[in-house]
Amino acid sequence: MAATRNVLICLILFAISFLTYKVWNVENTPPAIPYSSFLSNLAKNEVKEVHIKDGVVSGIDAFQKEFSTYAPDVANLIPKLYANNVTIITEQKKTSLFPQFLVSTLPLILMLGLWIFLNNKKQNGDKKSEFSKSKSSLDPTKRVMFKDVAGIPEAKEELIEIVQFLKSPNEYTKLGGRIPKGVLLQGPPGTGKTLLAKAIAGEAEVPFFSISGSDFVEMFVGVGASRVRKLFAQAKKDAPCIIFIDEIDAVGRKRGAGADSAGGQDEREQTLNALLVEMDGFQTGETVIMVAATNRPDILDPALLRPGRFDRQITILPPDVKGRQRILEIYTDKVTMTKDIELAQIANSTPGFTGAELANLINEAALLAARKHKDAIDLSDLEDAKDKILMGTERKGMVISDKERRFTAYHEAGHAIIALTLSESDPVNKITIVPRGRAMGMTQQTAIDDRHSYSKEYLSNRITILLGGRTAEELVFNQFTTGASNDLQMATDIATKMIGEWGMSDSLGPRAYITSDSSFLGGGGTQRIYGAETARAIDMEINQLIENCYQEAMIILEGKRHMLDRMAEILLEEETIDAAQISIIANSSSLAAKDGNIEEILNR
Repeated sequence: MAATRNVLICLILFAISFLTYKVWNVENTPPAIPYSSFLSNLAKNEVKEVHIKDGVVSGIDAFQKEFSTYAPDVANLIPKLYANNVTIITEQKKTSLFPQFLVSTLPLILMLGLWIFLNNKKQNGDKKSEFSKSKSSLDPTKRVMFKDVAGIPEAKEELIEIVQFLKSPNEYTKLGGRIPKGVLLQGPPGTGKTLLAKAIAGEAEVPFFSISGSDFVEMFVGVGASRVRKLFAQAKKDAPCIIFIDEIDAVGRKRGAGADSAGGQDEREQTLNALLVEMDGFQTGETVIMVAATNRPDILDPALLRPGRFDRQITILPPDVKGRQRILEIYTDKVTMTKDIELAQIANSTPGFTGAELANLINEAALLAARKHKDAIDLSDLEDAKDKILMGTERKGMVISDKERRFTAYHEAGHAIIALTLSESDPVNKITIVPRGRAMGMTQQTAIDDRHSYSKEYLSNRITILLGGRTAEELVFNQFTTGASNDLQMATDIATKMIGEWGMSDSLGPRAYITSDSSFLGGGGTQRIYGAETARAIDMEINQLIENCYQEAMIILEGKRHMLDRMAEILLEEETIDAAQISIIANSSSLAAKDGNIEEILNR
C-alpha cells in the first residue's frame, strides 16, 4: 500500500510538471495562422516584421497583431521578405533550459526527494511505533490505578508487591532476595489482565512498554528475534520499567508443536529462543519486570514458564458476587442512573459475568435508555440489556404462525414447571416466547449463589429441566419439533461428563474415562481412555441416565397438566412473564380451573 501510494504521488508530480510546461508554451506562443494566409498578407504588403527560428515564422502585421506560422522553405521565403521591405530577425537554434528542466530534471528531483522523505518518515515511524511506550507519570489524568480494577482482590495483592519492587528495589534485595523477572497473568478473556498490567505501571509511575505477541512473528525468519532484542535493549535503558506482552501464546507456544509451515514455525521458534535468552540476560540490579497475559497457558513452552523467567503465575477468574458489585460501582459511576437501582441485585443476577461483560451491560443499558430519550438509566434498561446479551436481540419483525407460537409456549412452560418443581435447581427468573437470536423462546434461570462445584442431584435435575420442553410437546401434541435441538445437545453433554468424566455412575464407579480440554477457552477436544467393552458400558449408563430424567419429566408434567395449560395460555397472552408473575402462577389455587381469569391471576 505504501509503495503504491508513493508511485501515485510521483505520477501526479510528473503530470503537474508536464502541464506547467504546456501552459508556459501556450502562453508564450503567438496565434498561429496558415502559411498560405501568411503569403497572401505578405503579397498585400501587410507584414511589417518577422522573427525566424527553426522554420517557425512569427511577427507583427500592419495592424500591429502578432502571428505565427511554419515555413517549409525558409531559403525561398527570404527574397520575398526583402522585396516587400519586411524587417527580418533571425536566431540560431538555442535550447530553452527552463522548459527542459520542467519536463525532465525537475520531476526526477521531486521523485527522489519524495522517496527520501517517505523512507525517513517510515523509519522514524517504525522507531516510534515499534514498541508502544507510554510513561504513565507524565499524564496523571490517564493513569490506570489499582482502585480502577475491581473483582480480583487476590491478584491485586500479588501485584502490589511488584509495584513495591519497582519503587524501592533495595528494600527487597538487601537481604539477598531477587526481584521477580516475570509475571504471567492467565485467565479467561475479559477478566482484566491487560487492565491489571496498566495498573501496575500507573501505581509504580514507570515507563510501560506494551506489545502484542503477534507483533514479533513475521514472514521473514529473524525479524521477530531482532525485535525482541531491540525491545529488551530499550527497556534496559529506561529501567525501572515494565514490559507487557499481550497474548504471549502467539509467540510462546510449545516448540515443535502446531501445524505451521516450516518457515513460520522456524521464525516462531527463533523468536521464542531470543525471548528466553533475553529473560535470562536480566541482571539482578536491572529493575525490568516482564508482565505477560494469555488465556491459553496450556500451550506455552515449559521453558518459558520455569522459575527464573516467569517466577509468578497469577490466575484471574471471573469475579464473585461481591466483585461484580464493585465492578458495577466503578462503571455506573460514569453514567446517570435512577436512585432505585440496587447494584447488589444486578450483581446477583449476573453470575459468571466477567468485568468486560459487566462494562458491556452498563454500556448497552445506556444506549437503550438514550434510544428511548430517557434522562437516566432505570432498572428496565438494565434488564433489557441483560436479556440482549444473554439471549440476543428481539426479532420483532419475524412472522410466526399461531401453531408455532403454541408449540413454543408449551415448550417453555414445560421447562419452567419442572424447574419450579425440583428443589435442587436454579430459580426461574423469566419466561418468554419472543424470538431472540436463534431461539424461538427461552426460560431464563438465575443462580442464587455462585457455584464452583455441582452435585449429582443438581446435574440430574438440570438434564430433567432441559428435557421438559420436548416432554411437554409430546404430552400435549403427541409429536416433537426441532425446538428441542439445543436442549438435547446440552443434556447429552452433561450426561456424558457425569458418567465419563466426573465418575457419577454407580455401576462404573469413580472413574474418569474422558479427559476434557483444561484451557480457559475450551474447545480443544477430549481424550478417551477406555476399551470397547467399557465404551458400551458408558453408552448404556448415559442412555439410562437420560431416559430416567425423561421419565421423571413426564411424570411431573402429567401431574401438573393444569398448571402447564394455564402457564402456556398466559405466555400466549403476555409473551413474557417475570419471576413475580411466575411465583403467582405457581402458587395460585385458581390454576385448577381452566376458566380462571389471566389478569386476575397476575394481579394478585
